[in-house]
Amino acid sequence: MPLATLNDVCKAAEAGKYAVGAFGVQNLETCQAVIEAAVAERAPAILIISEGAIKYAGLQSISSIVKTLAEAAPVPIVAHLDHGSSFEMAAQCVVAGFKSVMVDASRYPYEENVAITRKVVDMAHAVGATVEGEIGKIGGVEEHIVVNEAEATMTEPEEAARFAAATFVDALAVAIGNAHGLYKGEPKLDIPRMGRIYAAVKAVAPECFLVLHGGSGTPDHMIRDAIAAGVSKINIGTELKLAFVNGVKDTLARKPGVDDPRHLIGPAREAVKVVTKEKMRLFGSSGRI
Repeated sequence: MPLATLNDVCKAAEAGKYAVGAFGVQNLETCQAVIEAAVAERAPAILIISEGAIKYAGLQSISSIVKTLAEAAPVPIVAHLDHGSSFEMAAQCVVAGFKSVMVDASRYPYEENVAITRKVVDMAHAVGATVEGEIGKIGGVEEHIVVNEAEATMTEPEEAARFAAATFVDALAVAIGNAHGLYKGEPKLDIPRMGRIYAAVKAVAPECFLVLHGGSGTPDHMIRDAIAAGVSKINIGTELKLAFVNGVKDTLARKPGVDDPRHLIGPAREAVKVVTKEKMRLFGSSGRI
C-alpha cells in the first residue's frame, strides 16, 4: 500500500472506539519490527520518526526504508515526523515523502504556536499530507525536547478548541498528566479532562483527532480509559527502545562470542515486535484490517 495519512487511520479508529499505535523507529530493524507486527496483527500502524532518528539515519535513508516496507505491506502504514521543531523540518519531511508531520511549537506563547502550526498545515494540506499540533506542555524528555515538572502544563479544553479551529490541524496532542519517557512514580492521567477536551474540540473541529503522547509505562486501565474518552492515536517510544536494548543485552549474555551483527540485532528486532503486538492488542487496533 502507498503511505497513509493520519486521517486514513484515525477516522476509523475514532468510529471504532480504538486507538492506532504510533511507534518510535530509528533504523531498518525497528521499522521492520513495527510493520511486521502490524501485518501479523492485521492492524494499522504509525511509524513516528524523531529529528534525532533523522539525524542518526539520514532523512532520505529512513524515508526510503519506511516507504519500501510500507508499500509491501497489506495494512495502512503512516510515516510521521514526531515533534518537528520548525516549519523547515516539517517541509523537508513532506518533500521526502512523509504523508504526515507533527510540528511542536508548544514551547512558544499561544499566538506564536498558532501561527507556526497554521503555516505547516497550509503547506502540508496543499500536497495531501496531515498535521499534528500540540497545545499544553507534556513533561519529560523526548529526544531534543526537555520539559520539567514545573514547566509542564495541563491542556485547557477551551484553549484546545480555539487552537484546533484556528490552525485546522488534523490531530492534536494534549497534556493531561502524561509524560515522555518512563514515569518516575505512578502515572496520574486526568481522564475527565481528556473527555472535556474531546467534547470542546469536536464542537468546533469535528475532523480533528486527539493524541496521547508518553504511552510507555502507562497502566493498561488508564490507556483504555483514555481511548474511551476520545483518544485515537497513542505514542509508544521508550518501551520499544528498552525492548531493543534488552534484546541485545540478552543475546550477548547468552552468546558472548557472537560475531555476526545479524545474530545480535535480529533477536532485538523480535523483542520490539513482541512489545508492538502487545500494544496493538491493548489499543484495540488488532484485527481491524
